[in-house]
Amino acid sequence: MEDKYKFAGIAIIVLCCFPLVCIKFLGMRYVFGVLIPYTALSIFLLGFISKVIGWSMSAVPFRIPTTCGQQESLPWIKANKIDCPFTKKGVVIRMLLEIFAFRSLFRNTKFSMDKNGPKMTFSWELWLWVFALAFHYSFLTVIIRHMRFFTDPIPLCITIVEKLDGILQIGLPGIFISGFVLLGAICFLFLRRIMIPQVRYISLAADYFPLLLIIAIVLSGMYMRYISKVDVVGIKSFTMGLVMFKPVIPDTISVMFYIHLFLVCTLLVYFPFSKLMHMGGIFLSPTRNLTCDTRQKRHINPWNYPVKVHTYEEYEDDFREKMIEAGLPVEKES
Repeated sequence: MEDKYKFAGIAIIVLCCFPLVCIKFLGMRYVFGVLIPYTALSIFLLGFISKVIGWSMSAVPFRIPTTCGQQESLPWIKANKIDCPFTKKGVVIRMLLEIFAFRSLFRNTKFSMDKNGPKMTFSWELWLWVFALAFHYSFLTVIIRHMRFFTDPIPLCITIVEKLDGILQIGLPGIFISGFVLLGAICFLFLRRIMIPQVRYISLAADYFPLLLIIAIVLSGMYMRYISKVDVVGIKSFTMGLVMFKPVIPDTISVMFYIHLFLVCTLLVYFPFSKLMHMGGIFLSPTRNLTCDTRQKRHINPWNYPVKVHTYEEYEDDFREKMIEAGLPVEKES
């Protein structure tokens, strides 16, 4: 059981050593600086689009929204317009709360057996919601900040996000809050899978791998910013060359940057084929994006095919004598 995260850890170590060996001893800068990023981005886009198209084409013949409230029914019964939406407006509000505030996770509870007796106790998993929210928003902030390497001139919105993220201005270079929040949140999510027996039992190596991969990406990025010296101007020219499809490989870029870039490319390739695709799946989930109006409207399965029906009248005609003999009531005596 414990070997699952060890296998994932070994895989991350191999991924870090692979570009180190290839660039340090084989000089494969063009492969890791141009070919692999283009390939990874292509796989990510094609895989993402393919998944979304596949989900959008999947038939949903009946309403299966997950609800936690009273459905609209009789006028004197109060309905829950958000937890059990029966209008498009209610669905939109529910989706917005789910996407931007993780509302279902906020309502999540866990149960455990009471040590003093055979009794189940339920508790609110607030910290999981807090760290999940911190992880996603800090990750988004980091991605927005990195867009400065791929744009020229840099848009005002990216500059504003960068200034707000570095508002502490502690030390030189200035500390970005999002990087440390992201590292703390992802470490919490990883340790949670190890420390809680029930979660560890259901976790697979595929659950540990993306967590450790993101940790490696964050640590390598923080190392380049706060510990080692990197050629920011060279990296900017390198990234702009990729954007303009005129790749340039400056000799001043350190090996650590290629390790960081290779880990990011690995995440891009892994993303469309993993559980991380919930980012796109949430918009197409029939348990979230459908109205719950089964008491107001009859939904007929479009796949229904003609079925020969044996009516009660036909049934009684076939078995009338036996029914009368058994003392069963019949509509017609003969």
